Amino acid sequence: MSGWSARVLTIFPDMFPGPLGQSLAGRALDEHRWSLDTVDIRQFAIDKHHTVDDAPFGGGPGMVMRADVLDAAIATVEDEPGPLVYLSPRGRPFDQDTAARFAAGPGMTLICGRFEGIDERVIEARAAGPNPIEEVSVGDFVLSGGEPAA
Repeated sequence: MSGWSARVLTIFPDMFPGPLGQSLAGRALDEHRWSLDTVDIRQFAIDKHHTVDDAPFGGGPGMVMRADVLDAAIATVEDEPGPLVYLSPRGRPFDQDTAARFAAGPGMTLICGRFEGIDERVIEARAAGPNPIEEVSVGDFVLSGGEPAA
């Protein structure tokens, strides 16, 4: 195995590898040239309903992924090598240079948002740390969540 690994933080871990499993990347995954692990964010919720969403802390419309739940999930992978990437419509556009940079590294962790996104406090709290969250956009279109982008 090459050692390159992808970790996906999601509330829908059964969606992976999904269509990826039917591609050349899926064949490479079957051949253990890279690894894919999912982390079920819902497992870090502390209530009996495993609630992962809440109103935005500063107000505003919709619901966002709760900071406490997401931060606990991130803590389980924060020592893993590679960038921590939040798939976000407001992020830097994913382009060939970004793909090459991610591919050249040891792997990456993808955060799949839901609802109106993730609580901004998670991004802000990690901004000054050793592995800040990098926001990346896969394009100008609407998806049901971060999973299709991942």
